[in-house]
Amino acid sequence: MIQKLSAGEKIGYALGDMAANFIFQAMLALQLSYYTDTFGLSAAQAGTLFLVVGLIAAAFNPVMGVIADRTNSKWGKFRPWLLWTAVPFGIIGLLTFTTPSLSMTGKLVYAWTTYLLLRLIYAVNNVPYASLTAVLTGDPDERTSIASYRQVAANAAGFIVQALAIPMVLYFGRGSSARGYQITMGLLSLLSVIFFIVAFLCTKERIQPDPQQQTSLTRDLSDLFRNGPWVVLFLVTTFYFAAIAMRGSVMLPYFKYLAGNQDLFSWFNGFGLAALILGVMCSTWLSVRLGKRPLFILSMALSGLFNLAVLVLPPHATVAIITSEVLRQFCYGTSGPLIWAMMGDVADYGEWKTGRRATGTVTAAVVFALWVGLAIGGAIAGWLFSYYGYVSNAVQTARALNGIRLTAGLYSGLLFFATAACLFFYPLSRKLNHSISDELAGRRKGFGPQSAS
Repeated sequence: MIQKLSAGEKIGYALGDMAANFIFQAMLALQLSYYTDTFGLSAAQAGTLFLVVGLIAAAFNPVMGVIADRTNSKWGKFRPWLLWTAVPFGIIGLLTFTTPSLSMTGKLVYAWTTYLLLRLIYAVNNVPYASLTAVLTGDPDERTSIASYRQVAANAAGFIVQALAIPMVLYFGRGSSARGYQITMGLLSLLSVIFFIVAFLCTKERIQPDPQQQTSLTRDLSDLFRNGPWVVLFLVTTFYFAAIAMRGSVMLPYFKYLAGNQDLFSWFNGFGLAALILGVMCSTWLSVRLGKRPLFILSMALSGLFNLAVLVLPPHATVAIITSEVLRQFCYGTSGPLIWAMMGDVADYGEWKTGRRATGTVTAAVVFALWVGLAIGGAIAGWLFSYYGYVSNAVQTARALNGIRLTAGLYSGLLFFATAACLFFYPLSRKLNHSISDELAGRRKGFGPQSAS
């Protein structure tokens, strides 16, 4: 049964991902450099912070999924969380990128406190937001379309952060990077608040579980681990986001120390993210023709290959490096919507097999893998920097420079290849997805429409 959404609802929903990605992209591309070069932490301290807080926040995601599944309001299960978390999200986003005048011990306490709060409020907001994809419509292809809209918006936020944030920091800071980061992230956090509220107002939940379904945490978790496609998607998501975190956190130091021109970072990201957005826009068309799994495998294999370019290209070969990034980001972009669409497909598969639907739990468990991947990727990047002798705001040794290059090219590239390998075990084809969707639509007629507006 096809459930088409208007372009207005898709755009409104997508603005929620743009809001989240003002902070998410800053965590990926800026936070390691911010903590080491502006805030004053060592690379090892930052790496440990990312890992410990990341794992705590990751563990909280399934808890948030259980809470969201059991939320009942006139607006639905997942939409109201966008409204409830909008203002706290903005405030904590600003505080995380504020450098206080404290002792080193005080700064460590402040960094751990604000980063933990940021990761927790992100989970409280993002798990319900991600779950919405599965309940806005039951049509698998329409879900990919929705995910494409949100990925375009997310990557537009990525463009703003990765291409424009450093120039904004320099402009607003006027010689003080701490002040520049505070003002820049304050403006982006304000936009996040506004866009979350717009996303809440524009969307409508249409897919609801059977009202006679008994809530059982034990049963939900048991169903989850017997859901083969979820297990594979969990591993895929872990490797996928570990690769993103590792690659994203190392490119600013790459241009600052290897290429010797930090300003090139904005051009590199600007052209790369433009290509990524184009790849996202092609994703729905390609997935309808190739299927989600084959497209995802191809995307990851090519992303890994182009990732290796920095190993063979001289750091000063600006045109060649940017060209390789454009190709890598286009290939990577075609995969962007697929994980989020697959979450809905996996939730459908679980309902189809067990007769029970737990969208929030399924989504949160995959988002848990997302944050585990980010924590692992970010931590390993910080530890590799420390291992190779990286020292912030100093002339780097040849060994440290080689460590930056290997982290950017080889180590993160291997994680993209690992993602592709896992996808060979994902069992849901496009034909099976549509068969499941049609059968579930027939079942739901038995308990009637329960959409929340």
